[in-house]
Amino acid sequence: MKKLGLLILGVLLGALAMYYYCCGSIEMENESPITEPKGLITPKEAKTLDQAYNIKHRIINDSLYKNSADGGDNRSSWWKLEDIQNYINYAENQAGELGYTMDGIRVYLGAHPNSGKETGLTTMFFIPTGYMNKSQGSVFPMFQESGDIPGGSGLNHGGNGMPPGANYPQ
Repeated sequence: MKKLGLLILGVLLGALAMYYYCCGSIEMENESPITEPKGLITPKEAKTLDQAYNIKHRIINDSLYKNSADGGDNRSSWWKLEDIQNYINYAENQAGELGYTMDGIRVYLGAHPNSGKETGLTTMFFIPTGYMNKSQGSVFPMFQESGDIPGGSGLNHGGNGMPPGANYPQ
């Protein structure tokens, strides 16, 4: 009877070990490794860039928003992570339908149109970039230029900073 108990305990421990071994390796195979993107900057570098923009922002505010009580022109835009991920998926699909391969996103500065007595605030918007799909037999496939995808929809209408003229970090 004592040997039967040890046998059952051994089988259970073996089964448990195999479960963790097999399931652990399956989960690790499905996870893609996190790679550090090119162009990362430190918070200190971000603050330096933000402060270097102060003079330009001051010139814009002084010339356009002299009597503004709302904090002046925008210095930042904000989007939900889900909206950005959905936009990337949408833009890649749209690029394919337009005959392009999407390879990036360009960020443009813009301004909302003036309406009545209000001056339109600065905004930022995304535009998909890529290159036109070439046939398999193309002589120079490596010399494809990437540019804004004609007809590709952009992403705008992010949130303003609070207040709009607030510096980094908010």
